[in-house]
Amino acid sequence: MIKRKDIKDYLEKDFNISQEVIDFVEKIENEIVEPLNDLNLTAEFHQYRVIKAMQRAGLSERHFSVATGYGYDDIGREVVEKIYADVFGAEDALVRPHISSGTHAISLALYGVLRPGDHLLAITGSPYDTIRSVIGLEDKYQGLGTIKEYGVTYDQVELLEDGSFDEEAILTAIAPNTKMIYLQRSTGYSWRKAVTLDAMEKMIKKIRAVKSEVVVFVDNCYGEFLDRVEPVSIGADLIAGSLIKNPGGGLAPTGGYVAGRSDLVHLAACRLSAPGIARETGATLGINRTLLQGLFLAPTVVAQAIKSAILLAACYKKLGFEVCPEVTDYRSDIIQSVRLNTGEGIKIFCRAIQEAAPVDSHLTPEPWNMPGYADPIIMAAGAFIQGSSIELSADAPMREPYIVYFQGGLTHYHGKLGILLSLQRLCDKKIIII
Repeated sequence: MIKRKDIKDYLEKDFNISQEVIDFVEKIENEIVEPLNDLNLTAEFHQYRVIKAMQRAGLSERHFSVATGYGYDDIGREVVEKIYADVFGAEDALVRPHISSGTHAISLALYGVLRPGDHLLAITGSPYDTIRSVIGLEDKYQGLGTIKEYGVTYDQVELLEDGSFDEEAILTAIAPNTKMIYLQRSTGYSWRKAVTLDAMEKMIKKIRAVKSEVVVFVDNCYGEFLDRVEPVSIGADLIAGSLIKNPGGGLAPTGGYVAGRSDLVHLAACRLSAPGIARETGATLGINRTLLQGLFLAPTVVAQAIKSAILLAACYKKLGFEVCPEVTDYRSDIIQSVRLNTGEGIKIFCRAIQEAAPVDSHLTPEPWNMPGYADPIIMAAGAFIQGSSIELSADAPMREPYIVYFQGGLTHYHGKLGILLSLQRLCDKKIIII
């Protein structure tokens, strides 16, 4: 029988984590038992939903066969998309390994729906850095085929200081040619809580009262399986995300999705392939089993990641750091932000997360000029799937006020190890005292 002391001794001997740090984290963990246990209910609810969606689709062994070439009549691909549409409450879904990232999935939605002369209105402030590049908000990407170069105009309305929608400004900004309203559910590299579905639903209703035909698009990255439903069920027309985030469950090797109204999903499919071909081609090369197995595990994996996020928030809050969201806040994405205040603190934190990784733990993260970002980025991601942010990872732009963004962890124990190591290494450098 393994005892608590055996674990403490192992952590001290093999990971060089002091008993003081271990005791500190375990004391905090005991103080937040209730919110951690609540996450089990969310995971259980979504587990049943995913199973029922697979049953309704008639999923069977034959759907795991390998399709090649053009991929005509890829029955596995078709059932994957049927299951995703069901789980997300959508009319249709495009789920493909050929979608290389969340940014790619979002781009398909933007380029698929918007036409010259249309107006795009973002109502959650500035989008994620890579989407700014797609829209054409960074001069260095002009000439590469940004949305603005195709004659689409763009405006944005900032969130209020408390993170809520600026309703008056949003409704005023809607123009006769406003084709799409853009919402980013997660925080991105900003200091705010993720947008809740409750707040989103209320805002969408007010937008519809002003312009009923406008397309409401939601960047759903990092938000899947945190609420009872997904944004399509509360009024959004189209959502997009990445399979190497929440819905892939840590198993999907690549891919992304677009889901929502069938006519809009079709337009995104035309952008992915070509008009006239749309979704009819694109061999999945035998990965449908893995995509669906990842989706099957996703509710549990997402709950594990949130447990780690809450523990991190509680530990760093106790040490006097600002955290967002707060420990008891309602969460609408898996990201936990900590204001570490110095570039050195960010480097130490990210290197500790890398040290906790099962893959590439011997590497030392350094800031670098990552494509699509305005500032150097440091990223810790010792993952089985490159770039997977449902696996334990941390990243930060090297700019004031030096906020680090922590997410993922396929198991809570892995997330906990990352937290332990981050605290220990900050202690070693005298940045914190425990």
